[in-house]
Amino acid sequence: MKPKSMFSIIPVIIFSGLLALPLYGQDLKYRPVEFDPALKEMKEANEDNRDEILDETEQIRDQQKDEEKRERENRKILAIDWSGIRKPTALDDFKQIWHFPPTRQYLTGTCWSFSTTSFLESEIQRQYGKKIKMSEMFTVYNEYLYKAQRYLEERGDSFLGQGSEANAVTKVWKNYGVVPRDIYPGVIALDGRFDHSNMFKEIKHYLAWVKEHDYWDQELALNSIRVIMDRYLGQPPQHFIYEGVEYNPKEFLEEVLWLDVNDYVALLSTLKFPFYEYCEFEVPDNWWHSSDYYNVPLDDYYNVIETAVKSGYSVLLGGDVSEPGIEGTEDAAIIPAFDVPREMINQESRELRMENKASTDDHGIHIVGHKKIGKDNWFLIKDSGSGAYRGQFPGYYFYRADYIKLKMITVMVHKDIVQKVVKEFREE
Repeated sequence: MKPKSMFSIIPVIIFSGLLALPLYGQDLKYRPVEFDPALKEMKEANEDNRDEILDETEQIRDQQKDEEKRERENRKILAIDWSGIRKPTALDDFKQIWHFPPTRQYLTGTCWSFSTTSFLESEIQRQYGKKIKMSEMFTVYNEYLYKAQRYLEERGDSFLGQGSEANAVTKVWKNYGVVPRDIYPGVIALDGRFDHSNMFKEIKHYLAWVKEHDYWDQELALNSIRVIMDRYLGQPPQHFIYEGVEYNPKEFLEEVLWLDVNDYVALLSTLKFPFYEYCEFEVPDNWWHSSDYYNVPLDDYYNVIETAVKSGYSVLLGGDVSEPGIEGTEDAAIIPAFDVPREMINQESRELRMENKASTDDHGIHIVGHKKIGKDNWFLIKDSGSGAYRGQFPGYYFYRADYIKLKMITVMVHKDIVQKVVKEFREE
Protein backbone atom coordinates (compact mmCIF):
# COMPACT_ATOMS: atom_id res chain seq x y z
CA MET A 1 0.00 0.00 0.00
CA LYS A 2 1.34 3.38 -0.92
CA PRO A 3 1.87 5.54 2.19
CA LYS A 4 -0.34 8.66 2.40
CA SER A 5 1.25 12.04 2.03
CA MET A 6 1.39 14.11 5.20
CA PHE A 7 -0.50 16.80 3.31
CA SER A 8 -3.40 14.43 2.95
CA ILE A 9 -3.36 13.80 6.69
CA ILE A 10 -3.01 17.35 8.01
CA PRO A 11 -4.80 19.88 5.80
CA VAL A 12 -2.83 23.09 5.67
CA ILE A 13 -2.88 26.13 3.46
CA ILE A 14 0.23 28.04 2.52
CA PHE A 15 -0.19 31.75 1.88
CA SER A 16 2.86 33.73 0.86
CA GLY A 17 5.13 31.21 2.45
CA LEU A 18 3.26 31.24 5.79
CA LEU A 19 1.76 28.12 7.26
CA ALA A 20 -1.96 28.68 8.14
CA LEU A 21 -3.65 27.02 11.12
CA PRO A 22 -5.81 23.97 10.49
CA LEU A 23 -9.27 24.90 9.13
CA TYR A 24 -11.12 23.11 11.96
CA GLY A 25 -8.91 24.20 14.78
CA GLN A 26 -9.93 27.91 15.10
CA ASP A 27 -10.50 29.18 18.66
CA LEU A 28 -14.24 30.28 18.79
CA LYS A 29 -16.17 31.68 21.77
CA TYR A 30 -19.25 33.76 22.71
CA ARG A 31 -18.97 37.27 24.08
CA PRO A 32 -21.52 39.75 25.36
CA VAL A 33 -23.18 42.05 22.87
CA GLU A 34 -21.84 45.55 23.09
CA PHE A 35 -24.33 48.43 22.75
CA ASP A 36 -23.43 51.84 21.56
CA PRO A 37 -23.65 53.93 24.75
CA ALA A 38 -25.16 56.88 22.89
CA LEU A 39 -27.87 54.81 21.22
CA LYS A 40 -28.56 53.00 24.48
CA GLU A 41 -29.04 56.33 26.24
CA MET A 42 -31.39 57.57 23.54
CA LYS A 43 -33.51 54.35 23.59
CA GLU A 44 -33.82 54.46 27.39
CA ALA A 45 -34.86 58.11 27.18
CA ASN A 46 -37.53 57.22 24.61
CA GLU A 47 -38.84 54.40 26.82
CA ASP A 48 -38.97 56.72 29.84
CA ASN A 49 -40.81 59.30 27.73
CA ARG A 50 -43.27 56.68 26.49
CA ASP A 51 -43.93 55.50 30.06
CA GLU A 52 -44.54 59.10 31.11
CA ILE A 53 -46.99 59.58 28.23
CA LEU A 54 -48.79 56.32 29.10
CA ASP A 55 -49.01 57.34 32.75
CA GLU A 56 -50.27 60.78 31.76
CA THR A 57 -52.82 59.22 29.37
CA GLU A 58 -54.03 56.87 32.10
CA GLN A 59 -54.45 59.81 34.47
CA ILE A 60 -56.38 61.74 31.81
CA ARG A 61 -58.64 58.73 31.14
CA ASP A 62 -59.28 58.32 34.85
CA GLN A 63 -60.15 62.01 35.11
CA GLN A 64 -62.50 61.68 32.13
CA LYS A 65 -64.19 58.65 33.69
CA ASP A 66 -64.60 60.51 36.98
CA GLU A 67 -66.09 63.47 35.12
CA GLU A 68 -68.50 61.21 33.20
CA LYS A 69 -69.53 59.60 36.47
CA ARG A 70 -70.16 63.00 38.07
CA GLU A 71 -72.19 64.08 35.04
CA ARG A 72 -74.29 60.90 35.23
CA GLU A 73 -74.85 61.32 38.94
CA ASN A 74 -75.76 65.00 38.57
CA ARG A 75 -77.73 64.68 35.33
CA LYS A 76 -81.22 66.09 35.45
CA ILE A 77 -84.19 65.49 33.19
CA LEU A 78 -87.33 67.52 32.73
CA ALA A 79 -90.05 66.27 35.07
CA ILE A 80 -93.35 67.41 36.52
CA ASP A 81 -94.55 68.19 40.01
CA TRP A 82 -96.76 65.30 41.03
CA SER A 83 -97.97 66.80 44.28
CA GLY A 84 -101.24 68.04 42.79
CA ILE A 85 -101.95 64.99 40.62
CA ARG A 86 -104.74 62.71 41.75
CA LYS A 87 -103.80 59.20 40.76
CA PRO A 88 -104.33 55.59 41.89
CA THR A 89 -102.48 54.64 45.03
CA ALA A 90 -102.52 50.84 44.93
CA LEU A 91 -102.79 47.90 42.53
CA ASP A 92 -106.01 46.89 44.25
CA ASP A 93 -107.56 50.16 43.11
CA PHE A 94 -107.91 48.63 39.65
CA LYS A 95 -110.34 46.13 38.27
CA GLN A 96 -107.70 43.73 37.01
CA ILE A 97 -107.57 41.28 34.12
CA TRP A 98 -105.80 38.04 34.90
CA HIS A 99 -102.05 38.06 34.17
CA PHE A 100 -98.85 36.53 35.46
CA PRO A 101 -96.69 38.72 37.74
CA PRO A 102 -94.28 41.04 35.90
CA THR A 103 -90.93 39.73 34.67
CA ARG A 104 -87.94 41.99 34.04
CA GLN A 105 -86.26 41.98 30.66
CA TYR A 106 -83.01 43.28 32.20
CA LEU A 107 -80.26 44.03 29.64
CA THR A 108 -82.18 43.11 26.51
CA GLY A 109 -84.12 44.99 23.86
CA THR A 110 -86.89 42.40 23.90
CA CYS A 111 -89.83 44.25 25.45
CA TRP A 112 -91.81 43.24 22.35
CA SER A 113 -91.54 39.58 23.38
CA PHE A 114 -92.16 40.09 27.11
CA SER A 115 -95.22 42.28 26.58
CA THR A 116 -96.77 40.23 23.78
CA THR A 117 -96.12 36.93 25.57
CA SER A 118 -97.84 38.36 28.64
CA PHE A 119 -100.76 39.50 26.49
CA LEU A 120 -101.16 36.07 24.87
CA GLU A 121 -100.90 34.33 28.26
CA SER A 122 -103.83 36.44 29.43
CA GLU A 123 -105.71 35.58 26.26
CA ILE A 124 -105.14 31.85 26.80
CA GLN A 125 -106.50 32.16 30.33
CA ARG A 126 -109.45 34.32 29.24
CA GLN A 127 -110.56 31.92 26.53
CA TYR A 128 -109.61 28.53 27.90
CA GLY A 129 -108.92 29.01 31.61
CA LYS A 130 -105.34 27.76 31.27
CA LYS A 131 -102.58 29.46 33.26
CA ILE A 132 -99.29 28.50 31.61
CA LYS A 133 -96.20 30.71 31.78
CA MET A 134 -94.64 30.79 28.33
CA SER A 135 -91.03 31.25 27.25
CA GLU A 136 -90.22 34.73 25.95
CA MET A 137 -86.77 33.62 24.82
CA PHE A 138 -87.99 30.78 22.60
CA THR A 139 -89.64 33.49 20.51
CA VAL A 140 -86.60 35.77 20.71
CA TYR A 141 -84.27 32.98 19.56
CA ASN A 142 -86.35 32.34 16.45
CA GLU A 143 -86.89 36.03 15.76
CA TYR A 144 -83.13 36.63 15.80
CA LEU A 145 -82.75 33.83 13.26
CA TYR A 146 -85.42 35.50 11.10
CA LYS A 147 -83.49 38.76 11.29
CA ALA A 148 -80.20 37.11 10.39
CA GLN A 149 -81.81 35.29 7.47
CA ARG A 150 -83.28 38.53 6.14
CA TYR A 151 -79.89 40.24 6.55
CA LEU A 152 -78.26 37.49 4.49
CA GLU A 153 -80.97 37.51 1.83
CA GLU A 154 -80.73 41.29 1.47
CA ARG A 155 -76.91 41.14 1.42
CA GLY A 156 -76.63 43.27 4.55
CA ASP A 157 -79.32 45.79 3.63
CA SER A 158 -81.69 44.96 6.50
CA PHE A 159 -82.10 46.45 9.97
CA LEU A 160 -80.28 44.42 12.60
CA GLY A 161 -81.18 45.22 16.20
CA GLN A 162 -82.75 43.63 19.27
CA GLY A 163 -86.07 45.38 18.82
CA SER A 164 -89.13 44.04 17.03
CA GLU A 165 -92.92 44.30 17.04
CA ALA A 166 -95.87 42.49 18.64
CA ASN A 167 -96.82 40.68 15.46
CA ALA A 168 -93.33 39.16 15.37
CA VAL A 169 -94.45 37.04 18.33
CA THR A 170 -97.64 35.80 16.65
CA LYS A 171 -95.57 35.14 13.50
CA VAL A 172 -93.03 33.01 15.42
CA TRP A 173 -95.75 31.15 17.33
CA LYS A 174 -97.58 30.39 14.09
CA ASN A 175 -94.47 29.10 12.28
CA TYR A 176 -92.47 27.54 15.11
CA GLY A 177 -94.87 27.14 18.02
CA VAL A 178 -93.99 27.97 21.62
CA VAL A 179 -92.83 26.26 24.81
CA PRO A 180 -93.41 26.85 28.54
CA ARG A 181 -90.90 29.01 30.39
CA ASP A 182 -89.79 26.19 32.67
CA ILE A 183 -88.98 24.07 29.60
CA TYR A 184 -86.86 26.82 28.03
CA PRO A 185 -85.94 29.74 30.33
CA GLY A 186 -83.58 31.12 27.68
CA VAL A 187 -80.90 32.19 30.12
CA ILE A 188 -77.75 30.35 31.19
CA ALA A 189 -76.38 32.98 33.60
CA LEU A 190 -76.34 31.70 37.16
CA ASP A 191 -78.19 34.78 38.45
CA GLY A 192 -81.04 34.09 36.00
CA ARG A 193 -80.96 37.63 34.60
CA PHE A 194 -81.36 38.21 30.88
CA ASP A 195 -78.41 39.96 29.24
CA HIS A 196 -78.05 40.06 25.45
CA SER A 197 -75.34 42.74 25.30
CA ASN A 198 -72.40 40.51 24.40
CA MET A 199 -74.48 37.98 22.50
CA PHE A 200 -75.95 40.51 20.10
CA LYS A 201 -72.58 42.22 19.72
CA GLU A 202 -71.13 38.89 18.58
CA ILE A 203 -74.00 38.36 16.16
CA LYS A 204 -73.53 41.81 14.63
CA HIS A 205 -69.75 41.42 14.38
CA TYR A 206 -70.10 38.04 12.71
CA LEU A 207 -72.64 39.29 10.16
CA ALA A 208 -70.47 42.36 9.53
CA TRP A 209 -67.61 39.97 8.72
CA VAL A 210 -69.90 38.07 6.34
CA LYS A 211 -70.78 41.32 4.59
CA GLU A 212 -67.18 42.56 4.46
CA HIS A 213 -65.97 39.33 2.88
CA ASP A 214 -69.03 38.95 0.63
CA TYR A 215 -69.55 35.46 2.01
CA TRP A 216 -73.26 34.72 1.83
CA ASP A 217 -73.52 31.00 2.56
CA GLN A 218 -76.87 31.17 4.34
CA GLU A 219 -76.85 27.70 5.87
CA LEU A 220 -73.36 28.11 7.31
CA ALA A 221 -74.06 31.64 8.56
CA LEU A 222 -77.32 30.71 10.30
CA ASN A 223 -75.66 27.72 11.95
CA SER A 224 -72.97 30.08 13.23
CA ILE A 225 -75.65 32.40 14.64
CA ARG A 226 -77.21 29.40 16.40
CA VAL A 227 -73.85 28.53 17.96
CA ILE A 228 -73.55 32.07 19.34
CA MET A 229 -77.07 32.09 20.78
CA ASP A 230 -76.77 28.59 22.24
CA ARG A 231 -73.86 29.78 24.38
CA TYR A 232 -75.97 32.54 25.94
CA LEU A 233 -79.58 31.32 25.76
CA GLY A 234 -79.22 27.57 25.60
CA GLN A 235 -80.45 25.39 22.75
CA PRO A 236 -84.25 25.45 22.29
CA PRO A 237 -85.96 22.06 22.54
CA GLN A 238 -87.33 20.34 19.48
CA HIS A 239 -89.42 18.00 21.68
CA PHE A 240 -90.32 18.11 25.37
CA ILE A 241 -92.55 16.47 27.93
CA TYR A 242 -95.49 18.40 29.36
CA GLU A 243 -97.75 16.71 31.91
CA GLY A 244 -96.53 13.31 30.81
CA VAL A 245 -97.04 13.83 27.07
CA GLU A 246 -94.36 14.54 24.48
CA TYR A 247 -94.86 17.54 22.18
CA ASN A 248 -92.94 19.62 19.73
CA PRO A 249 -93.47 23.41 20.03
CA LYS A 250 -96.11 23.61 17.27
CA GLU A 251 -98.04 20.68 18.69
CA PHE A 252 -97.99 22.38 22.09
CA LEU A 253 -99.57 25.53 20.65
CA GLU A 254 -102.24 23.63 18.77
CA GLU A 255 -103.03 20.77 21.15
CA VAL A 256 -102.50 22.34 24.58
CA LEU A 257 -102.88 26.11 24.26
CA TRP A 258 -105.51 26.03 21.48
CA LEU A 259 -104.74 29.66 20.70
CA ASP A 260 -105.44 30.90 17.16
CA VAL A 261 -102.82 33.59 16.54
CA ASN A 262 -104.75 34.78 13.48
CA ASP A 263 -107.37 36.21 15.83
CA TYR A 264 -105.28 39.28 16.73
CA VAL A 265 -105.32 42.65 15.02
CA ALA A 266 -102.73 45.44 15.16
CA LEU A 267 -104.02 49.02 14.93
CA LEU A 268 -102.41 52.34 14.03
CA SER A 269 -103.79 55.86 14.09
CA THR A 270 -101.94 58.14 11.70
CA LEU A 271 -102.77 60.68 9.01
CA LYS A 272 -99.98 59.28 6.86
CA PHE A 273 -102.22 56.56 5.43
CA PRO A 274 -105.95 56.33 4.61
CA PHE A 275 -108.21 55.33 7.49
CA TYR A 276 -109.87 51.92 7.54
CA GLU A 277 -107.17 50.34 5.42
CA TYR A 278 -104.12 48.20 6.13
CA CYS A 279 -100.72 49.85 5.95
CA GLU A 280 -97.08 49.43 6.86
CA PHE A 281 -95.81 50.65 10.24
CA GLU A 282 -92.71 52.53 9.09
CA VAL A 283 -90.26 52.09 11.94
CA PRO A 284 -86.93 50.19 12.11
CA ASP A 285 -88.33 47.55 14.46
CA ASN A 286 -90.80 46.55 11.74
CA TRP A 287 -87.72 45.25 9.96
CA TRP A 288 -89.67 42.85 7.71
CA HIS A 289 -91.96 45.69 6.52
CA SER A 290 -95.21 44.17 7.71
CA SER A 291 -98.24 45.93 6.23
CA ASP A 292 -100.73 44.24 8.57
CA TYR A 293 -101.51 47.39 10.60
CA TYR A 294 -105.08 48.59 10.34
CA ASN A 295 -105.27 52.38 10.41
CA VAL A 296 -108.18 54.04 12.25
CA PRO A 297 -109.00 57.56 13.53
CA LEU A 298 -107.88 58.42 17.06
CA ASP A 299 -111.39 58.25 18.52
CA ASP A 300 -111.83 54.69 17.25
CA TYR A 301 -108.31 53.83 18.34
CA TYR A 302 -108.86 54.92 21.93
CA ASN A 303 -112.42 53.54 22.11
CA VAL A 304 -111.11 50.10 21.14
CA ILE A 305 -108.69 50.21 24.08
CA GLU A 306 -111.24 51.38 26.62
CA THR A 307 -113.96 49.01 25.38
CA ALA A 308 -111.59 46.05 25.47
CA VAL A 309 -110.40 46.62 29.03
CA LYS A 310 -113.89 47.30 30.36
CA SER A 311 -115.04 44.08 28.67
CA GLY A 312 -112.36 41.97 30.36
CA TYR A 313 -109.93 41.83 27.43
CA SER A 314 -106.35 42.90 28.00
CA VAL A 315 -104.61 45.10 25.41
CA LEU A 316 -101.08 45.31 24.05
CA LEU A 317 -99.61 48.76 23.43
CA GLY A 318 -96.44 50.04 21.77
CA GLY A 319 -95.26 53.60 22.02
CA ASP A 320 -93.16 56.30 23.62
CA VAL A 321 -91.96 56.13 27.23
CA SER A 322 -89.40 58.95 27.26
CA GLU A 323 -91.59 61.91 28.21
CA PRO A 324 -91.46 64.25 31.22
CA GLY A 325 -94.92 62.98 32.15
CA ILE A 326 -93.80 59.40 32.82
CA GLU A 327 -92.06 58.82 36.13
CA GLY A 328 -91.04 55.45 37.52
CA THR A 329 -90.75 56.63 41.11
CA GLU A 330 -94.36 57.85 40.86
CA ASP A 331 -95.56 54.68 39.06
CA ALA A 332 -97.51 56.90 36.71
CA ALA A 333 -97.70 58.52 33.26
CA ILE A 334 -99.70 61.58 32.21
CA ILE A 335 -99.42 64.40 29.67
CA PRO A 336 -98.47 67.60 31.54
CA ALA A 337 -100.19 70.85 30.65
CA PHE A 338 -96.92 72.44 29.51
CA ASP A 339 -96.80 69.85 26.71
CA VAL A 340 -100.38 70.08 25.48
CA PRO A 341 -103.59 70.55 27.48
CA ARG A 342 -105.58 67.33 27.66
CA GLU A 343 -108.58 68.82 25.90
CA MET A 344 -106.38 69.69 22.92
CA ILE A 345 -105.07 66.16 22.33
CA ASN A 346 -106.40 65.19 18.92
CA GLN A 347 -105.35 63.53 15.69
CA GLU A 348 -103.24 66.50 14.67
CA SER A 349 -101.32 66.93 17.93
CA ARG A 350 -100.66 63.21 17.94
CA GLU A 351 -99.49 63.28 14.32
CA LEU A 352 -97.13 66.20 14.89
CA ARG A 353 -95.27 64.28 17.60
CA MET A 354 -95.03 61.18 15.46
CA GLU A 355 -93.75 63.19 12.51
CA ASN A 356 -91.09 65.14 14.44
CA LYS A 357 -90.05 61.98 16.35
CA ALA A 358 -91.13 63.30 19.73
CA SER A 359 -93.28 60.16 19.82
CA THR A 360 -91.33 57.08 18.86
CA ASP A 361 -91.82 53.35 19.04
CA ASP A 362 -89.76 52.84 22.21
CA HIS A 363 -91.43 50.13 24.18
CA GLY A 364 -94.08 47.41 24.36
CA ILE A 365 -96.42 47.21 27.38
CA HIS A 366 -99.52 45.28 28.46
CA ILE A 367 -102.75 46.83 29.82
CA VAL A 368 -104.11 44.58 32.59
CA GLY A 369 -106.59 46.78 34.45
CA HIS A 370 -108.78 49.87 34.55
CA LYS A 371 -110.00 52.43 37.08
CA LYS A 372 -111.85 55.72 36.88
CA ILE A 373 -110.97 58.59 39.21
CA GLY A 374 -113.36 61.51 38.77
CA LYS A 375 -113.57 62.06 35.02
CA ASP A 376 -110.24 60.40 34.32
CA ASN A 377 -109.70 56.87 33.04
CA TRP A 378 -106.58 55.19 34.40
CA PHE A 379 -105.06 51.98 33.09
CA LEU A 380 -102.91 49.46 34.93
CA ILE A 381 -99.83 48.71 32.85
CA LYS A 382 -97.65 45.62 33.19
CA ASP A 383 -94.14 46.60 32.09
CA SER A 384 -90.90 44.58 31.76
CA GLY A 385 -88.64 47.66 31.48
CA SER A 386 -86.34 48.98 34.20
CA GLY A 387 -88.32 52.19 34.71
CA ALA A 388 -91.26 50.21 36.06
CA TYR A 389 -89.08 48.83 38.87
CA ARG A 390 -88.23 52.16 40.52
CA GLY A 391 -91.51 52.79 42.31
CA GLN A 392 -93.73 51.21 44.95
CA PHE A 393 -95.21 48.65 42.55
CA PRO A 394 -92.37 46.87 40.72
CA GLY A 395 -93.28 45.96 37.16
CA TYR A 396 -96.34 48.25 36.97
CA TYR A 397 -97.31 51.74 35.86
CA PHE A 398 -100.57 53.70 36.08
CA TYR A 399 -101.27 55.38 32.71
CA ARG A 400 -103.86 58.13 32.43
CA ALA A 401 -105.94 58.11 29.24
CA ASP A 402 -104.32 61.26 27.84
CA TYR A 403 -100.90 59.62 27.81
CA ILE A 404 -102.24 56.69 25.81
CA LYS A 405 -104.05 58.94 23.32
CA LEU A 406 -100.99 61.07 22.59
CA LYS A 407 -98.03 58.73 23.05
CA MET A 408 -99.07 55.13 22.37
CA ILE A 409 -98.62 54.40 18.67
CA THR A 410 -99.79 50.81 18.17
CA VAL A 411 -102.43 48.51 19.64
CA MET A 412 -102.91 44.75 19.46
CA VAL A 413 -106.23 43.27 20.55
CA HIS A 414 -108.48 40.31 19.89
CA LYS A 415 -110.55 40.74 16.74
CA ASP A 416 -113.83 40.44 18.68
CA ILE A 417 -113.23 43.94 20.04
CA VAL A 418 -112.71 45.60 16.64
CA GLN A 419 -115.61 44.14 14.68
CA LYS A 420 -117.18 47.60 14.33
CA VAL A 421 -114.07 49.37 13.01
CA VAL A 422 -112.23 46.75 10.93
CA LYS A 423 -113.93 46.16 7.58
CA GLU A 424 -111.81 43.18 6.53
CA PHE A 425 -109.80 40.75 8.65
CA ARG A 426 -106.62 39.20 7.34
CA GLU A 427 -105.94 35.58 8.15
CA GLU A 428 -102.18 35.83 7.70
